[in-house]
Amino acid sequence: MNMLDFEIVQNVSYIIASALFIIGIKRLGKESTAVSGNFMSACGMFLAVAVTAVTFVDPKIALIGIALGALIGSVIALKVKMTSIPEMVALFNGFGGLATYMIAWSEFMNGNLGAAQHVLIMLTIFIGGVTFSGSLIAYGKLAEKISLGKGHVVTNIFVLCLYAALLFLAFSIAIPLLPESMIFTNYFFVLLGLTLLAGLGFVLPIGGGDMPVVISLLNSLSGIAAAFAGLLLLNNVLIVAGSLVGASGLILTVIMAKAMNRSLGNILFVGYASASSSSAQAKEQGEVKPITTDDAYLILENASSVLVVPGYGMAVAQAQHVVRELGELLEENGTEVKYGIHPVAGRMPGHMNVLLAEANVSYDLLVEPDDVNPSMDNIDVAIVIGANDVVNPSATEEPGSPIYGMPIVEVHNAKTVFVLKRSMSSGFAGVENPLFFRSNTRMLFGDAKASISALVSEFKD
Repeated sequence: MNMLDFEIVQNVSYIIASALFIIGIKRLGKESTAVSGNFMSACGMFLAVAVTAVTFVDPKIALIGIALGALIGSVIALKVKMTSIPEMVALFNGFGGLATYMIAWSEFMNGNLGAAQHVLIMLTIFIGGVTFSGSLIAYGKLAEKISLGKGHVVTNIFVLCLYAALLFLAFSIAIPLLPESMIFTNYFFVLLGLTLLAGLGFVLPIGGGDMPVVISLLNSLSGIAAAFAGLLLLNNVLIVAGSLVGASGLILTVIMAKAMNRSLGNILFVGYASASSSSAQAKEQGEVKPITTDDAYLILENASSVLVVPGYGMAVAQAQHVVRELGELLEENGTEVKYGIHPVAGRMPGHMNVLLAEANVSYDLLVEPDDVNPSMDNIDVAIVIGANDVVNPSATEEPGSPIYGMPIVEVHNAKTVFVLKRSMSSGFAGVENPLFFRSNTRMLFGDAKASISALVSEFKD
């Protein structure tokens, strides 16, 4: 095959891959087509990687690399627990950023750069590096291995590195316009190092409760960096794929921020106010009313409508399958069952949707807060499983609360509320929840999976 024929094959392959990306993303919007959409997108990526790899290296080496990567990815995907999906997504974002970081580094070392190429390299280095190191911090916070936050002396040091990196980025971009006397030989390697430190300073101050938004933003940044890398390499499919990821990630970020009734700037640079400012915390909350599974069963048996509101606690307990089983038993008993899904419940965008889909809960049974809140007073029983901030009535009733104004699933308006928790601890936002002390709330303490399994057994007996 001559060079002209190969270029034609390459361009046609890129068009096919791009079409598979777009169609795959479109099919991800529905539960019934999501699996095939994911498969189509994966096939598009495989085609794009394979065709691109044989362009730069020996085909045998390319195939070995693809096979090795596929093997490692498959092993990780098979071994990772559903509860660890947010952490895995964070790492995926990070290594996407690292790949573009290395591409830009390589292009810089090749030399003979035009002004436009120089700017693209500097921007790609910065965005890719920040995405990589920032995603590692996001992983650590999601895995609860990093507890540093806003105001800590270490955090403040890295925040200063972020500001320094931004200033040095501006200097690096302006290099082609500066006199030689202002340019020092190793400026690029300074930018390489400062960029990685900047990623730490970007994510460390952000609280755990905001990690779902951060994950989405880092995903968008990895896509933008990939698009810039595609422009550097003049690779059409990389431009398309990066643009799709960047745009979709940014849209999701805005949706998530809106779901919290906060601006992106507030999430990134302000965060939640101190929990001590909440008037709800300053006063006596009341008395907690525990309940046993036997008593909970008697109430559920006579309920005509039940709303299940899952949170991260369901993921930790891996209770999604028994939750689905309980829902089916309730429906067999003549109860209408819905699942109230808050956009920021869990540790990543769509976390609860993923878990319930894995348990084969019908997508038609999932409702958003705006859909269910107006009729919440008609719900006989709301079952809150490990959710906290997304059902906290302080968001609607306490102007002094750090989360005031955040849209929530208003389960406190239901006739009866079951809260399944291991303890009385607050959520990721660190805000006390007065829902636990409401007269219509009953606390079912213990492991969520064990508690729901006991309810399932009661219905079966």
